[in-house]
Amino acid sequence: MYKILVADDEKNIREVIREYAEFEGHEVKEAVDGMQVVEMAKNEDFDIIILDVMMPKLDGFSACKEIRKTKNTPVLMLSARGEEYDKLFGFEIGADDYVVKPFSPKEVLARVNAIIKRNQPAAAASEIVRFEGLEINFTSRSVSIDGEKANLTPKEYDLLFYLVRNKNIALTRDKLLSEVWGYDFFGDDRTIDTHIKMLRNNLGEYRKFIVTLRGMGYKFEV
Repeated sequence: MYKILVADDEKNIREVIREYAEFEGHEVKEAVDGMQVVEMAKNEDFDIIILDVMMPKLDGFSACKEIRKTKNTPVLMLSARGEEYDKLFGFEIGADDYVVKPFSPKEVLARVNAIIKRNQPAAAASEIVRFEGLEINFTSRSVSIDGEKANLTPKEYDLLFYLVRNKNIALTRDKLLSEVWGYDFFGDDRTIDTHIKMLRNNLGEYRKFIVTLRGMGYKFEV
């Protein structure tokens, strides 16, 4: 059972998500504006936050930024705007996924399940790998660079972990979209390229391990 926070100023949206989530046995709490969701996220622990972009008092993008200052709770953004710029901006500020309205409640719950499973720590003993001064702890979901903790977005963690687990293997952009995002993403290559660029910037000199395969994709080469 998951504890889900649904933040949307449209009552019918909150109700339909609640209905489907509770049918699957999950606990659901609701927020009606951006300020309320930030406050609730600070005071309670949730497995995931479903966050509408267009809300009163504080928009969803700003609310996501505020939540990220104190919590790494997975965030699924909802929006009536389907422009690629909005989606990429949502990913850049730390959102795990982005759904455009109108949507299927079943699809939303499927994505909720996929996001939470990706963010659950492994049950095995601590698994740590090192490449020179780059240390990756899969169990604690952390990355350090020359002893300093790196500040990555949830999607950057997912992308780096997948690349490392498949080190020295050529991975197409389509393969990365399918495996890291966990569903058929209706975007273009810029989605992967944007996240690779952000990830490289955060890795500093160890960006050298992420090699571009021209016209194909990327690989983590050691």
